[in-house]
Amino acid sequence: MPALIRRNPLLLASGLTALTLAAAGPAHAEKGFDGGTDGQTEQHADTGDDGTVSVTVGGVVFDRSKNGSGNATGALTSSTSWTPPPCWYAPKYTPEQLQKYLEPIWEAGSTGYQWDAQQREKYLNKEDPSKDFNKDKTGEGYWWGSYVNESYPPGWDSCTKDYFWVDTGDAPPADIENAVTPEILAELAYAEIRVPGTKVTLAPENATKVNLPTWAWLDAAEFKPVSVTASVPAIGIEATATAEPVSLKIAPGTGDAVTYPASGVCEINNGRIGEPYAKGKANETPPCGVKYLRSSGDGTYPLQATITWKIQWTGSGGAGGDLPDGTFGATQDVVVQEIQAINR
Repeated sequence: MPALIRRNPLLLASGLTALTLAAAGPAHAEKGFDGGTDGQTEQHADTGDDGTVSVTVGGVVFDRSKNGSGNATGALTSSTSWTPPPCWYAPKYTPEQLQKYLEPIWEAGSTGYQWDAQQREKYLNKEDPSKDFNKDKTGEGYWWGSYVNESYPPGWDSCTKDYFWVDTGDAPPADIENAVTPEILAELAYAEIRVPGTKVTLAPENATKVNLPTWAWLDAAEFKPVSVTASVPAIGIEATATAEPVSLKIAPGTGDAVTYPASGVCEINNGRIGEPYAKGKANETPPCGVKYLRSSGDGTYPLQATITWKIQWTGSGGAGGDLPDGTFGATQDVVVQEIQAINR
């Protein structure tokens, strides 16, 4: 068996992510966790009477009730090389639950006698309460373990620390990277954010014309801040990541075009992106739009519209800050006809 698996029983199962917290809040934390096989992905969704949707993944509860909705929603791509944590550490087992999980593995002998013996020495010595799975501290803390992003991004296998004990109210050991904190929760919430699609409305709407400024805008009602809250009720911490649209970038899909403004970036103005065309504005320059200089012939031009979203977070204890901007875009086909002028 690979050394990685011997060092970390969290990776014994073929699929990863995690058990769900049974507790609704810190007051019930002593009830521990429920269901699942250690290391396996488990998602548990709850819908409240008010329509609130919460999903538990990897020991973290995600409240998606203020997320973007609709068929065209999608995840953000960081505008930098930054990515959310590929794995993290969080409360995983009560003393009794860890014993229930590990002892069958030792009995099966599938991980090798030496490893089993080392594990027994670490966790099980009934003459020493601190080595009897910390049963003397039942209700006073949790065994923490690693969880993995279910999409297995690069670095998913970097959380190789064995289970470690953390008393309730204490911070995890300083040498444990990616142990859940409000900031880590904010980064995980970032990955759960979904934003609306970016199909822009154009005027003329069916087919634009060569050398005719085409107005572009987005439905202001759809482009408003969205957020996701991530929490670990067992230890009473949470963080909310909020995405707010700040600009639209238009790429016409051909070099034979000019954009308005020249940068192709339309800033948010009074809560809306671009301006709807109105009768009588045919000779005006649109605040956001494009002018094609050549017909698309029998085909179309792939106009790409990309929204940039600013990400901020707030968390327990007054923590907060900024995360890298995120982008989300889509491509739509534009027909450009060879007509020099049109009355609108």
